[in-house]
Amino acid sequence: MSGKSRKTVAVKGFSGKMGYVLAVAGSAVGLGNIWRFPYLAAKYGGGIFLLTYLVLAITFGFTLIMTETALGRKTGKSPIGAFKELGAKKMMFGGWINAIIPMLIVPYYCVIGGWVLKYFFSFAGSSAANLQEDTYFTNFVSETGEPVFWLFIFAIAVFIIIIMGVEKGIERLSKILMPLLVVMAIGIAIYSVTRPGAMEGVKYYIIPDFSRFSINTVVAAMGQMFYSLSIGMGILYTYGSYMRKDIDMESSIRQVEIVDSLIAFLAGLMIIPAVFAFAGGSPETLEAGPSLMFITMPKVFLSMPMGRVIGMVFFLLVFSAAITSAVSLMECGVATFGELTKWSRKKSSVVMLGITLLLGIPCSLGFGVWSFIKPIGGSILDFFDFITNSIMMPIAAICTMVLVMKVCGFKTVIDEIEASSKFKRKKIYLFMAKYLVIIFLGVILVSSILQALGFMKL
Repeated sequence: MSGKSRKTVAVKGFSGKMGYVLAVAGSAVGLGNIWRFPYLAAKYGGGIFLLTYLVLAITFGFTLIMTETALGRKTGKSPIGAFKELGAKKMMFGGWINAIIPMLIVPYYCVIGGWVLKYFFSFAGSSAANLQEDTYFTNFVSETGEPVFWLFIFAIAVFIIIIMGVEKGIERLSKILMPLLVVMAIGIAIYSVTRPGAMEGVKYYIIPDFSRFSINTVVAAMGQMFYSLSIGMGILYTYGSYMRKDIDMESSIRQVEIVDSLIAFLAGLMIIPAVFAFAGGSPETLEAGPSLMFITMPKVFLSMPMGRVIGMVFFLLVFSAAITSAVSLMECGVATFGELTKWSRKKSSVVMLGITLLLGIPCSLGFGVWSFIKPIGGSILDFFDFITNSIMMPIAAICTMVLVMKVCGFKTVIDEIEASSKFKRKKIYLFMAKYLVIIFLGVILVSSILQALGFMKL
């Protein structure tokens, strides 16, 4: 690597392995782990869902993470530039869809991040008791001014971190929040599992019941793994392009997998045993879906001793996870604009903030004054979530695998990994990449389409 190239990496990239691992883990550990994982685990059999997820993460997930990261580091570019440099002239759609996805996700992600901030300050203030009301969350999100206010606060916080740069902004934030997040998650999980009646929830969550296994378990676990590990949304390309050539890629990805799976596991331990202990563990409560975090859990926390403190710490934890993920999503857009237009980081960041607010406001108003707008039968936010996560992300990942299989070859990926790693899982990688990944991605995409059309219920 030339001296000039080294200088470029040092300026815009991560300072070292720890910075990279914490930043990518911060991207992976988000609302998907703390919000989505527990209710899916509860709905699809507890322990059997957990086992299925872990198996898929270390095989299917590992293959896609390594591929996207290697292509990003190989080219030193975000998705559009990477596809172009690798010779995919007839497949530039793949680069564009990988680049566009984070720009569509970050607006509604910031809406939810604003809700999390609202709940944190509610637990910290004098209005915590109001959170127990059945209609509190619905009334809040259906308002016009307050949810938009919290959206602005969250989005501006993300913008400030982005404009500080990769090392001083993203890496520094991750080094502070990720260890804090792990400590808080362990603390709340210990408190949750030691409550009277919680062990029934622990058993349900940890011990696999193979009689509850079904194809829906696999599809749900695949979708969650996709969502959780930042696959198919341009982030791994972009962060890979910031990764120094001397950093052990396989070891770094393994550590990201461990942190991500640990937080997802701890999220289940925080929530499922608590629901068993304080809400009886009824199927209706456990399968409450996304409302579990904003409706069920506040009631659970406020029924506990020191509930306000526990609730405040919990929503601080969720905020920490949400903002690190939102930063990675916005950073992808900033990197894309910088490459395509040669704009300064400041100008690209301002444009991304504008896009975030322009699309985020309708997502927020979609629960109130614009609730009559129901694309594919749900809210505007639900529409953005479904289109990006269930349709566009599998297509983006399929494009990446076709790029490797038909254009640049597996050797390109393997050589880039082996430039800094022994690549101990090369056989697993090649087997998955050649024979199974495309099939798995096709299953996710087809099941999502069938679900949207009403032919399949997940």
